[in-house]
Amino acid sequence: MSSDALPVSFSTLILSLASSTVLALGLEKNPHTGAVEKDLEVARFNIDMLTILKSKTKGNLTPDEQHFLDSVVSDLQMKFVSISKGEQA
Repeated sequence: MSSDALPVSFSTLILSLASSTVLALGLEKNPHTGAVEKDLEVARFNIDMLTILKSKTKGNLTPDEQHFLDSVVSDLQMKFVSISKGEQA
């Protein structure tokens, strides 16, 4: 593993799922293809995964971790609803 690797932590797990969701919502270009690729099923799956993590880790996170997870899930859910309705996120 290189010294430039991201540290493995709960936050990096959340960021990984959130980044995948942002790509699936079509909010960022795919870094491998350079194209915007929207897949709302994948976005919903990732949001559902984050929601499960939120439920399963309740009471076991630091206040900062809980706030971060809550904020990420809420933000992604709002973006999903907006994009699903055809609105600009």
